[in-house]
Amino acid sequence: MTAPQILPSSRGRVLLCFLLGILWEARAQQIRYSVPEETEKGAFVGDISKDLGLEPQKLLNRGARIVSRGKKQHFALNFRTGSLVTADRIDREGLCGRASVCTLNLEILLEDKVKIYRVEVEITDVNDNIPSFGIEEREVKIHESAMPGTRFPLPEAFDLDVGVNSLQKYKLSSNHYFSLLVQNGKDDAQYPELVLERALDREEEPIHRLILTAFDGGNPVGSATVLILVTVVDANDNAPQFIQSQYSVSVPENVPVKTCLLRVNATDPDEGINGDVSYYFRKITEKTSQLFELNALTGDISILENLDYEECNFYDIDIEARDGAGLLDRAKILIKVLDVNDNAPEVTITSVITSISENSSAGSVIALFNVHDRDSGENGQVMCSIPENLPFKLEKSYGNYYTLVTDRALDREQVSMYNITVTATDGGSPPLSADTHISLHIEDINDNHPVFVQTSESTYVMENNPRGTSIYSLTAHDSDIGENGHVTYSIMDDSIHGASLSSYVSINSETGVLYALHSFDYEQFRELKLGVTAKDSGDPPLSSNISLTLFILDQNDNAPEILYPAFPTDGSSGVELAPRSAEPGYLVTKVVAVDGDSGQNAWLSYRLIKATEPGLFSVGLHSGEIRTVRTFLDKDALKQNLLVAVTDNGELPLSATVSITIIVADSIPKILSELSNPEPSDDLKDSNLTFYLVIAVAAVSCLFFIFIVILLALKLHRWRTSKFLSASTGHFGNIHSSQFVGIDGVRAFLQTHTQEVSLTTDSRKSQLLFLGPNYADTISIQQTCDKKEPPLIPHESILSNEDQSFLQDFLLNDASRILNNTNGELQVASNIGIPSHVSFCNHLFIIFCTVFSLCISC
Repeated sequence: MTAPQILPSSRGRVLLCFLLGILWEARAQQIRYSVPEETEKGAFVGDISKDLGLEPQKLLNRGARIVSRGKKQHFALNFRTGSLVTADRIDREGLCGRASVCTLNLEILLEDKVKIYRVEVEITDVNDNIPSFGIEEREVKIHESAMPGTRFPLPEAFDLDVGVNSLQKYKLSSNHYFSLLVQNGKDDAQYPELVLERALDREEEPIHRLILTAFDGGNPVGSATVLILVTVVDANDNAPQFIQSQYSVSVPENVPVKTCLLRVNATDPDEGINGDVSYYFRKITEKTSQLFELNALTGDISILENLDYEECNFYDIDIEARDGAGLLDRAKILIKVLDVNDNAPEVTITSVITSISENSSAGSVIALFNVHDRDSGENGQVMCSIPENLPFKLEKSYGNYYTLVTDRALDREQVSMYNITVTATDGGSPPLSADTHISLHIEDINDNHPVFVQTSESTYVMENNPRGTSIYSLTAHDSDIGENGHVTYSIMDDSIHGASLSSYVSINSETGVLYALHSFDYEQFRELKLGVTAKDSGDPPLSSNISLTLFILDQNDNAPEILYPAFPTDGSSGVELAPRSAEPGYLVTKVVAVDGDSGQNAWLSYRLIKATEPGLFSVGLHSGEIRTVRTFLDKDALKQNLLVAVTDNGELPLSATVSITIIVADSIPKILSELSNPEPSDDLKDSNLTFYLVIAVAAVSCLFFIFIVILLALKLHRWRTSKFLSASTGHFGNIHSSQFVGIDGVRAFLQTHTQEVSLTTDSRKSQLLFLGPNYADTISIQQTCDKKEPPLIPHESILSNEDQSFLQDFLLNDASRILNNTNGELQVASNIGIPSHVSFCNHLFIIFCTVFSLCISC
């Protein structure tokens, strides 16, 4: 039975604690002070530092400031003392009029926590205004027939102060006819009335001068006086009478000027001047008199200026109707101003940041602002909104405060700046709105890597490029800005052919342009692979890589190199042999050449540019084979000199030439025997000697001259022989004759024509024997000095003298070095010597001595 009694008590305690918590929170958020009006600027209002629980210095550090809505600020913060002080002199009457309580509200913002405290300051009244009648004198007309006890309204005094400082009492100067009666109205207003105490006699005293004094309750007491002129007139039995004692009217604040609001009406049954009624304002302020106009004759009340609900929404006006005799009646006019939606909302930004990092978390505060509408009711209800699809949202804060916060993650690379439009719209019809723009810059963070268009690229570089030439340009894009988007380039360390890659190419770290540090050689390497790193300058830096392949293009920088026939290295003359019986198309020899270049730069072509017998030999354009075009004729020279040019197919072609000597004969031994210079027989030698002796005897006087001529002829003959042999000498290289590999990968086989030769010689005769064909690539030359062996070569010769001389010298001096053996080495069997011009000179010397001795003996 006790449980049901305890439960309501527990619920009550919980509810009480909840309500106390709410009240405590509300009290904690709002601070109240009071300060008297007309206080000097800088006067102490309250210890705001103590009430907020902060030291004065912390107020400054936490960005404490008073939030202003654009109106005049009456208070300020003193950060030195931590107190709230007045910013200027405060006039209570100017701010609140005759309101019994005058309070000013202000908000104090702590920017670091975006927290607002509301402060309410009550402005207490001081006696800074004295009562005022507004006029210096007032005439009151009283009919002499008025009965004692009749009351006549007197002018009221006005005091803008309130409470004890306001109007407290009236006092009438002493006299014998009148007394003062003060009536209290519904609004605690005091209405002085003049009371007739005894009958008047116009003839005795037509005018009475009275002083009416009004006193307030201030200390010191303030007072004001007005002169009351009482004029005694003839009898006026009736006073004007208003149809109703109070008139009420409601008008919208946007009513046009000169509009008649209402008409008052008072009647007087008297006739003549005593029945003429006039209307006047009573107890009206200067500001009210500027807004409204009362027609004294018709009683129409009209507007002189535009009304403003926000400035004053209610007017209480006293009027009176007075007849010609001075009798009057009073009435009250109540004018209520209706609000219209003529004020757009006002948005006051209290705190705002202009930039925010793109990695800020959702809910970060961007701005704090206050919305206010001077209208009332629905016209003053304001709703705030921002455009959709923005990463922000509005949150309602304290009172009419809103906070603009981030709703999701930001990305500067998508949107770098937001122009946020906050629209405040009231509830009027039609609604009014106001826009406030907030510009927010998104600060960049290093969240993007440098990006190449492709992960790998390739380019082509011509070989033999100048050092320092730019060969390629790489570009990486970084979506970040500033240092985060500043990209630098570097080459990844690597090696090629045992050398560092950085010794071949370099890169401009700022522009990404690659430069060649060396002149590339296609024959050395044909491609160069390198990695390039693009790195930004963020913290920490981000990077990406790209693979670049440099393909080296061939340039025609290598002339053809002739491998066969090659120039002998031992001073001998290389020749080719061709039988005189060779048919057309006979393969004499083959020129073999290679080119270090590739492609069309290595395509070789062969052509014959010079020959002893034009049209006798031809050269294959692409094979280099030297073949006979026709059969040999008897008139053809024994020795044929050919000059062959080998040219590549480059844009600027390069070429090389080779000279080839070909010996033509059907029987080589026969040719050698004819070319030999055998010694004459003994009978011929004796006959020649006798002939010389006869000549010497007959021409002893010119013997010396003939001797000199013979010596000169011998010299000329020696010079001509050496000249011809040096020009016709061939060359053979130390090249293996089995096979060569051409530039197109096809093996080129060489055929070597050899003869085995046996040569014998003595001082009188010489013999050269061809033993038959031999394909062992060697020549064996044998030589003997047997003088008794008969010569094998007849004296007749089919060769010319010049060919005989050349072939004789060739066979005697160089026959041992004609062909290569299979190992590419020359085999020399023996050195061969034959009678030459030396023996001939010896004969001449003997003849000279003999003739000289005969001459002496004679």
